[in-house]
Amino acid sequence: MGSIYRRKWKDKDCNIREGEILWIKYYRNGKPIRESTGSTKDADAKRLLKKREGEISAGKLPGIYFDRVRFDELAEDLLSDYRINGKNVVRAELSVRHLKVEFEGMRVTAITTPRINIYIEERLAEGAANATINRELAALKRMLNLAAKQTPPKVDKVPYIPMLKENNVRKGFFEHDQFLALRDVMSEHLKGFVTFGYKVGWRISEISNLTWSRVDLKQGIVRLEAGETKNHEARTVYLDNELQEIFGHQRKLCKKLGTALPYVFPNHDGTDRVKRFDKAWRTACKKAKIGVRLFHDFRRTAVRNMVRAGVPERVAMMISGHKTRAVFDRYNIVSDADLKLAAHKQEAYLQTQMGTKLGTVHQLEDRKTTVRL
Repeated sequence: MGSIYRRKWKDKDCNIREGEILWIKYYRNGKPIRESTGSTKDADAKRLLKKREGEISAGKLPGIYFDRVRFDELAEDLLSDYRINGKNVVRAELSVRHLKVEFEGMRVTAITTPRINIYIEERLAEGAANATINRELAALKRMLNLAAKQTPPKVDKVPYIPMLKENNVRKGFFEHDQFLALRDVMSEHLKGFVTFGYKVGWRISEISNLTWSRVDLKQGIVRLEAGETKNHEARTVYLDNELQEIFGHQRKLCKKLGTALPYVFPNHDGTDRVKRFDKAWRTACKKAKIGVRLFHDFRRTAVRNMVRAGVPERVAMMISGHKTRAVFDRYNIVSDADLKLAAHKQEAYLQTQMGTKLGTVHQLEDRKTTVRL
């Protein structure tokens, strides 16, 4: 059984002094636990003692354990999880940096939905975009969920974390003539790189890190293993005639350079793989007169082209590496040309109904006039 008491101590004159704040004492696994109630009222102390004894009876950790956990500890656990699983630590560190401004040193039990709402309002006032704030909230949710799953858990309950509505979905894509214009002005060592990206819709990092051990030129296959993709699923792509030519050329180029690099797409000097080429990309877009574009627009373009060509959507998802239908639908963008084509197809369909062509409104009016005469 637990007990309620006030702490006593001796002052410098050896007089016994007694504090006003009530404390409780209870046992878990035979070990005594002492906790301040933070109150001078007997009712508050009895209520807290009953709560702690109930938690222990139910096999749960007493709340005092969770009160000792601070935000900083969970933030470090999150970054450690990202490093272990090979995730984007830079993005996580940026989110944690912003979260620390509000939550650094705070007890985890104090991170509640109202407190999170205050954080959201402050970030909005600073001018942060909804998408940016959502990435930070996602990091907070991830660290709390990780803490709740640990043994023993560091968090008793994960609070509700509201997310903001995002309306910043990019809609850029390439028409085929725009891609050809861009490729024509790209450096020679990048032409095969951008063509592969345009046709299969892989992420730039996946193409950049592609090695010859993942290529079977005889079968015309390129394969990524589960640990090499963002969605952690293996991916296989069959090369068409143009891509087979490109990969054959890259193979000859690597042999000509005499490099021991394992990468399919080496840089201009053959000293490393192709990495970032932002400046060359912007210059090529300007020369091709296609405006400001992103390499990631190839991803949207490849998805749209495959769907237009009649490739089943599930197959297109396997090629591009989209794991969920929701994300795939965001990339399967409808252009003005698609909408115009739909209108023409609908008109052609209606004209085939009943075996006759439908006249326009004016033609029908003229026909009525003729009948009257």
